[in-house]
Amino acid sequence: MKDAADENIICLFRENKREEAFRLLVNEYKERLYWHVRKILISHEDTDDVLQNVFVKIWQSLSDFRFDSKLYTWMYRIATNEALNFLNERRRKVYGNADEISGFLENTLESEPFFSGDDIQKELQKALLVLSDRQRVVFNMKYFDDMSYDDMSQILDVAVGTLKATYHNAVKKIEASLKIVDTLN
Repeated sequence: MKDAADENIICLFRENKREEAFRLLVNEYKERLYWHVRKILISHEDTDDVLQNVFVKIWQSLSDFRFDSKLYTWMYRIATNEALNFLNERRRKVYGNADEISGFLENTLESEPFFSGDDIQKELQKALLVLSDRQRVVFNMKYFDDMSYDDMSQILDVAVGTLKATYHNAVKKIEASLKIVDTLN
């Protein structure tokens, strides 16, 4: 069942009040999508850039939305793909491999003026950077967003069993990374 805000957005869109529907959609989802993308990209500035692209794609594709799935899962799919494409493009153009982009993201986390967490949260964020992009996205969606595996499956187009295994493996890697940090302190 779709929530009332989604129903209102869809109703407005079907009544050809597309700009009003889009404005409501942005107001309803900009913060959630911002934090979803931010957890992937770390940087506030990069997140703002990607989020603008996300909303442009949503606007351009809203007429193609079939309304047979949840609106937010469709938008999360667009946001996830845009964020991962951004990382892949940066990796390809500038760094050449995943290890170097992880180092870049860790440096970004260390110098990010908009990071408001304490030392424990920063260590968790660093531990997340040892994960593959897919593992990090799955972990963020499950752990931070408390998203169901069914919704994650729609967003990522991955079987629920695969998502559960990916989450389990991500948790194990994070635990191992945090134990290493703990022994160093």
